[in-house]
Amino acid sequence: MICTTLTGRDLDGIYDALETPGMEMAEIRLDTCPLDAEDIEELFSDSDVPLVATCRIGENMPAKEAEARLIRAIQAGAAYVDVELEAPAMMSKRIRREARECGTILIRSYHDFTGTDSQEALKALVEKCLHLGAEVVKIVTTAHGPADTDRILSLYKDFEPGQLIAFCMGEEGKGSRLECLRCGAPFSYAALNAHEVAAPGQWTLPQMSEAVYGDLRMVGYSSMEGPKPLRMPASKSFAQRAIIAAALADGTSRLTGYSPCGDSESAIAAIQALGAKVTRRGRTLTITGGIHADVPSLHVGESGFLTRMMIPLLAQLSRGEVTLTGEKTLLTRPLMGAREIMDAFGVTLSGSDPDSQPQVPVTVHGPLRGGQARIGGRHGSQLISGLLAALPLGETDTTLFIEEPKSIPYIFMTIDVLKQFGIRIESEMEGDEEFLQTQDWDHCSGMTLRIPGRQHYHPAEIALEGDWSSAANFMVAGAVFGRVDLVGLDTSSLQADLCIMDILMDAGASMSALEDENSLHVQRAPLNAFEVDAGNCPDLFPILSVLAAFCQGTSRISGAGRLLHKESNRAQAILDMLAQMGVRATLKGDTLSIEGRSLVRRLLTGTLLKGGKYTSYHDHRMLMALKVASLGADGPIEIDDTECVAKSFPSFFDLFAAL
Repeated sequence: MICTTLTGRDLDGIYDALETPGMEMAEIRLDTCPLDAEDIEELFSDSDVPLVATCRIGENMPAKEAEARLIRAIQAGAAYVDVELEAPAMMSKRIRREARECGTILIRSYHDFTGTDSQEALKALVEKCLHLGAEVVKIVTTAHGPADTDRILSLYKDFEPGQLIAFCMGEEGKGSRLECLRCGAPFSYAALNAHEVAAPGQWTLPQMSEAVYGDLRMVGYSSMEGPKPLRMPASKSFAQRAIIAAALADGTSRLTGYSPCGDSESAIAAIQALGAKVTRRGRTLTITGGIHADVPSLHVGESGFLTRMMIPLLAQLSRGEVTLTGEKTLLTRPLMGAREIMDAFGVTLSGSDPDSQPQVPVTVHGPLRGGQARIGGRHGSQLISGLLAALPLGETDTTLFIEEPKSIPYIFMTIDVLKQFGIRIESEMEGDEEFLQTQDWDHCSGMTLRIPGRQHYHPAEIALEGDWSSAANFMVAGAVFGRVDLVGLDTSSLQADLCIMDILMDAGASMSALEDENSLHVQRAPLNAFEVDAGNCPDLFPILSVLAAFCQGTSRISGAGRLLHKESNRAQAILDMLAQMGVRATLKGDTLSIEGRSLVRRLLTGTLLKGGKYTSYHDHRMLMALKVASLGADGPIEIDDTECVAKSFPSFFDLFAAL
C-alpha cells in the first residue's frame, strides 16, 4: 500500500488531504503539523483512512512533548505509531505499553541521512528494533549508488517481508521506494504532491499510484471505491430457529427483518406442513403456532440444519414414525454422529445401512426420552439445537453433558432464541486452566445443559439479525480491495461468524462500527498472515482462504475437520481452488496453511490470482468466495453453478454488482 506523508498542515488541511483520490493511508507528522491535543484526538478517532502517528524528536519537539502527542494519538485510535530507535528508553517503553493495550501497531524506525552501512550493521539494526518490541521495522538510509540500494533491499531475504519497510533516500535510492513493495513491505511512503516532498527521492502519490496500479483495465483487478451501504440479509441460522420456535408457540408471533433464502423457505414449508399458519407482509412473517407431527413424511429441502433440528422434534411430538426427505446435496451428506446421539435418548434412525452413518431420507422412531445423557459434540451443534428445542416439551427434566463441544456459539444462539419464546435452559462450560482464565470457547472441553421439562412455548415478537456469514464475504472484499459499508448487523450477536471482525483486525484490516445504526465500515490496510481456529465457525473457511491469499506470509486456519460433510468436501474444494489460482496451500492434520502475498506485491510481481473456469462444487459458500477472489484475478473467473447461492443469499449477485 501507499502511505502518504502529511506535514505542516492544520486539521482542516489534513482532512482535505485525506479526501484526495487514491489516498490509502497517511502518516501524520505530529512534529510539524500545528495540532493541539483536541485536534489530535478528533483526527485519530474520526478517520476511516488508516493513520500512522509520527513525531520526530528535535530542537522544537522535546521528547516529553513527542511522547504526549504519540500517546494521545494511540488512545484516539491510531493504526500505527512510529517511534525512532534513538528515542529515550523510558519513553519507548511507555509508548510500547500503550500501543499494546490499544491495539496500535508499533513501528521502530531508523534513519541515516548520510549513507548506508554494512550488511551486518543493517541486520543488527533490524534485530535491535525487533528486540525492542517492533511489529514493523522501518530502516531508511541514503544511497550514493546501486550497491547501497542492493544492501538495503537484501534485508528482505533475511527477515519476514511483512514486518519490514526498508528503502533508500536520495535520487539513487528513489527506485527502492517502489522496489520494497515488490519485496513484500506492508507499505511505502509518498508525498501528497511535489510541493510537500518530505525527503530526497520521495515519489508523489500520483506517481507511485501509477507505478503500482497502472492501467487496471489490463488485468482483472478491481478497486472498490465505496459504494452506497449494503444491507445484509437476515441470518438464516437465526431465522430458522425463530421460525421453528414460533411454530411451537401457542399463539401468534411476528418476525421482522426476514429475507427469503432456500434454507429459511424450507423451514417455513416444513412448519406449514405440520399445521402452522404463515403470512407475509414485506419483510415481516406472522406465524400462528400449534403444530401436529403425525405426518408420514416431512420434506426439509437441502437444509442440513433443518434436518437435524426436526429429528428430535418429530421424535418428541409424533406418535408414530416420520420419514424426512430432502433434495440436492443433502442426499449425499451423512448425518455424522446422529445415530449415536439419538440412541442416548431412546430414538432410532433407520432408512439406510445400519452399519453406516444415516443419510436423508431417514425415518425417525420416537418417543424422545429425557433424563440424563452424555453425548459427543465433535460432529457439531445442529442436532444438539434440535434436542434443546424438543426436550423442554417432555415430561422429564434433562441433564445433558456434551464432550468436546463444537460450534458452541450456535448452541448459545439456540438457547437465546428459545429464551425469547419462554423456554428456560441453564448452561455451564468447563475446560483447562487457559479456559478458566480466558473463557475462550476454543478451550472448552465440556458443556452441561439443564433442561426442565413440562415447558411451553409462548408467542414472541422479535427482529431477525443480519447475517454475519453473508457479511464476511463483503468484509473481506473491502479489507483487500478497497472499502465497503454494511448495514443491518448486530455487533453483539451470538452468531459464530461474528468472529470475522476479530480475524480481520488480527490480519490488520481497518474497521469501525456504529452500534446505534448497526453499520460497519471496512477499509483496506496492510494485511499480514493470521492464525485462527475456525472449528466454531466452519462456514468462514472458504472466504478466509481468499483473505489468506492476500495476506503477506503464511496463514494457518485450524478446524478443517469440520469441512468434510458440508455441501461439498470443502477442505478439498478449497485446496483445489487455491491450487488453480496459483496459491500454495497445504492441509496437514486439522490445519490449512496458505502462503499469501499482499495485493500490491501481487500486482507488482505479476502474481494476481489466475482467472479461468472454476467449479463451485454446488456449494454456496465456495461460490461467494470465488466471486470475491475474482476481484483480484488476472482475468475473468467463470463459475459453473451459480444457482446454489439461493440456498443462503439469493440477492448476493445484486449486492456484489454494487461493488
